[in-house]
Amino acid sequence: MTITKEMINDAVVNCLRSIYDPEIPVNIYDLGLVYDIAIDDEYNVRVLMTMTAPDCPESEYLFMEVKQMIGYINEVKSVDVQLTFDPPWSTDRMSDDAKVELGLM
Repeated sequence: MTITKEMINDAVVNCLRSIYDPEIPVNIYDLGLVYDIAIDDEYNVRVLMTMTAPDCPESEYLFMEVKQMIGYINEVKSVDVQLTFDPPWSTDRMSDDAKVELGLM
């Protein structure tokens, strides 16, 4: 079976859905903290993400966990996690499931 970028992307999303914000009981993917996932032809992965607030004390922990969890995917050669606050995070980025879980819908 040939591994495709789409398969790697699905595996990355599954990893991200297993990582929870320590202060909010929702995974970082459905919380809307992940802005972009880029995978090149050699399966190097770049994740562009944000935090709920610029002064989030858990940012370093989350970065390390994202890098480590994605790194466990056998086909992934490298993981680069980048932080941005442009645009700033808002609840509009959350999935409907996350909004329901937090009582926002």
